[in-house]
Amino acid sequence: MKRLFDLALAMVFTVIMVLPITAVAIAVKLTSSGPILYWSDRVGRDNRIFKMPKFRSMRTDTPAVATHLLQRPGLWLTPIGSFLRKSSLDELPQIWNILTGDMSFVGPRPALFNQDDLIAQRAKMGVHKLIPGLTGWAQVNGRDELPISEKVRLDAEYLERQTFLFDVKILWMTAVKVLARDGVSH
Repeated sequence: MKRLFDLALAMVFTVIMVLPITAVAIAVKLTSSGPILYWSDRVGRDNRIFKMPKFRSMRTDTPAVATHLLQRPGLWLTPIGSFLRKSSLDELPQIWNILTGDMSFVGPRPALFNQDDLIAQRAKMGVHKLIPGLTGWAQVNGRDELPISEKVRLDAEYLERQTFLFDVKILWMTAVKVLARDGVSH
């Protein structure tokens, strides 16, 4: 049922968001050189690597590490990068991963391929068995500010509590937080 919900919602979402997606793509292209999308290697279900797109909010010469590991991350942002991140518009291309089945709307956020500590802790707690999500329980409970151990604890809590209604609650909480720009560091 979760996969059918993801597909139906992804199709509706794509139709509704086609104009904003197009506008953001044009804005990215007009404000910085390089590709519109940034494809990163992410860890999916059962620790399988997949490619995840985002609208590019960072310069093309930015190191491939988690943003919090960069010295002065704001220096790496494109002219509209901060806005894209704070509004979560940079995440819109991930609808592609939902359509292909690499991601779900709700699940733990996919780790970067080189976040070994996060990957190991998730595997220890069984979280690696979940399909990663566009949003998740950890996202709505702190997002960028959470230490890895707390993210994993919340991801494990989601593993235990996951139901259709819990997913709907997380989607609602996500919408509220995105509109309030709550929990975004850059």
